[in-house]
Amino acid sequence: MIVRLTGTLIEVSEDTIVVEHDGLAREVLVPRFSVGELASLRGRSVSLHTTEFFEGNPAKGHLIPRMLGFSHPEDRLFFSRFVNVKGMGPRKALKALTEPVRRIATWIESGDVKALARLPGIGQRGAELIVASLKGKMGDLALPPEGGAPARPVDLSNAQRDALEVLVAWGDARNDAERWLERASQLHPDVDDASEWVRLAYRIKSGMEG
Repeated sequence: MIVRLTGTLIEVSEDTIVVEHDGLAREVLVPRFSVGELASLRGRSVSLHTTEFFEGNPAKGHLIPRMLGFSHPEDRLFFSRFVNVKGMGPRKALKALTEPVRRIATWIESGDVKALARLPGIGQRGAELIVASLKGKMGDLALPPEGGAPARPVDLSNAQRDALEVLVAWGDARNDAERWLERASQLHPDVDDASEWVRLAYRIKSGMEG
């Protein structure tokens, strides 16, 4: 099974992207919440954490291999747990992920059935099943509780603050996002564009830059 894919991002649609490497272009299914982040990286090299499944009717011998890609390892980890809920399946799970996984994990851990039920294709019964199956198993992916000790202030430019709000909106913890941006500013002091700061922050997060 292919677990990591690196190449140039050449196409982005509502639920798929195309990544090209060494003359081969692969179609990859992606969760809806990550499309905005990926769209900002069109034409650039990306690394995806991937998993695969077969789609079709085994009885008729017509199975199509599908690849799913996630920008961050914790997104793939969340999916690997989420997809095992009774009645879920890869397509349904992917369709439901319109919110960042840390936010959904927080709803699961807090038993917020109402919030989960609003996810596409889930509904009240599905939300109850998700909580029953996964509550207590998503603590490592959930957002930290409010009211913790305040982090030291970080001096960010206006463009970096705009990038910070994008990162937080996509589900990253504010303290983590500030740390990535601070490190990115040390490595790339001349950048002054919010979308570029977002890209650089995610390179720091993924370990592509130290």
